[in-house]
Amino acid sequence: QKKSVKLIRICFIFYIHKVASFCFDDIGIRLSKSGKNFRSILDDFLDAVKKHPHKNFIVFEDSSYTYSQADRESNKVARALSAHVQLKQGDTAALFLGNEPLFVWMWLGLAKLGCTASLLNYNIRSKSLLHCFSCCDAKVLIAGADLRGAVEEVLPTLKQQGIQVLILSDKCDVEGIESFSDKIQQASDEPVSPQLRANLNLKSPALYIYTSGTTGLPKAAVLNHERMLMASYLQSMSGIHSDDVIYIYLPLYHSAGFLMGLCGAIERGITVVLRRKFSASNFWNDCRKYNVTVIQYIGEIMRYLCNSPKKDNERDHKVRLALGNGIRADTWADFLQRFGDIHICECYGATEGNVGFVNYIGKVGAIGRENFFHKRFVSYALIRYDTEKEEPVRDSKGFCIKVPTGETGLLVGKISRTTPFSGYAKNKQQTEKKKLKNVFETGDLYFNSGDLLRIDDEGFVYFQDRIGDTFRWKGENVATTEVSDHLLAVGFIEEANVYGVKVPGHEGRIGMAALKLKENMDFDCKATYQHVKSYLPSYARPRFIRIQDDLAVTGTFKQMKVKLAEEGFNPAVIKDPLFFLEDNKGYVPMTQETFNSISEGTLRL
Repeated sequence: QKKSVKLIRICFIFYIHKVASFCFDDIGIRLSKSGKNFRSILDDFLDAVKKHPHKNFIVFEDSSYTYSQADRESNKVARALSAHVQLKQGDTAALFLGNEPLFVWMWLGLAKLGCTASLLNYNIRSKSLLHCFSCCDAKVLIAGADLRGAVEEVLPTLKQQGIQVLILSDKCDVEGIESFSDKIQQASDEPVSPQLRANLNLKSPALYIYTSGTTGLPKAAVLNHERMLMASYLQSMSGIHSDDVIYIYLPLYHSAGFLMGLCGAIERGITVVLRRKFSASNFWNDCRKYNVTVIQYIGEIMRYLCNSPKKDNERDHKVRLALGNGIRADTWADFLQRFGDIHICECYGATEGNVGFVNYIGKVGAIGRENFFHKRFVSYALIRYDTEKEEPVRDSKGFCIKVPTGETGLLVGKISRTTPFSGYAKNKQQTEKKKLKNVFETGDLYFNSGDLLRIDDEGFVYFQDRIGDTFRWKGENVATTEVSDHLLAVGFIEEANVYGVKVPGHEGRIGMAALKLKENMDFDCKATYQHVKSYLPSYARPRFIRIQDDLAVTGTFKQMKVKLAEEGFNPAVIKDPLFFLEDNKGYVPMTQETFNSISEGTLRL
């Protein structure tokens, strides 16, 4: 108990110090009208280059790159972009590539020119890809060589819009796509002038990161340099040291991988072990091979690790800290018991949100803990929410109602100068939808997190659920309206209602769709599978299909999802025809045997 109290005091003092130091730095920067004191993540990187040029920055597969090498590579990128694309301060470039060192060089090169990077999800295709690209007014699309097919699919539209398209290969024979790797290699690695980015400030856009939220197509959250700096401090606040080695396998287009992982590592000046994708079978082997001391996670990842076959050497590693979000209490306990004394630092926050929590103490199941200092600087509350009406409950005066301690409520954060909400690029409707007005008094304005949380009598905060049209599966947010739109493109489907259903032993919800077929038409398993396989990433494809004569709607013609989600996919309960998406085979009739296998955990989803 004494040890716990001491740890709490240390964490609290460290938290005060870090937030206070940032606030003072921020004040100093704001007072400087000339902008000479402006500092960004790029400055942290350049400081690391000077401090330890020969220290490994990126370790990738069988190659390693020092901070100095990364600096020179990104100089070449910046010069090539300046010469061949004429990019300049304030311009935006869209990056469409997977986890690899070149992703980092491209972003650093753009930052050195004072440009904004739009980080595109490499799983998106066709309509979604064009939508995301158009959100940020990018002058150029830069794609990985392995994504050439996806680019060619939308190339006619990009050519009509006069967009320059670059592919990261040494040559390309497709009209309208230019090779760019050869240009990078031919460029000088001499530093570019800081004057190229001299007019930036804390409020200048730095990144566009895409979030599905509650709308159909992804939304581009605008992150400025101030927000990036604040996100980068999370590693420092979690106790990560300059001699740590962090393992990043989460996609760099996500805020978790990019902000919490990469940017945090740069702020600390540490080594990043970068992997293309997560692999449960190689996870601990990588940790041992590269002497990893810090890992990132999402809840599903920890479950995958806990479900992997046991090995005699699985406690033989140097990992001391796990940083992430979304781990369930039972998985948390299993993970610690199986893999050893690893401090789990569970965090909560949204890419575009203005309030977050960090569980420094390691309380199993909690996403954070309230404290006086946090509440003093960040105004937030949990309010009553009507899940059927999908809106906050208001009292007779029209104001929202705070929930008592221990009850679940919708998290809202007050929008102010110190806790802003920048909104979504070129999407005023969805930006306004995330704002709640007149919450506790006339004229106030709050950010609607879309998340239901609970705070116990000790101040520990627990995540309960997501609201609206979005559910979470395998660490990805899935927007039901986008999935519905793709299903409605299938010739025999008249109506589609997509929702998430809970699966025993799994975090989040998996996709299910209730369909109404066109008159005198049957459900074609093969055609439906081919369509969702072509247009949706694996995590967004409905794993269960329910065929209904009519889809239930409310009095205002809104589709009803709650009852459908509660009924789930048990053929003993549901008399409608049910289908299951079997891996690599397609949709097959749902049987009681399949349901039992899923419920018992013998059939993994």
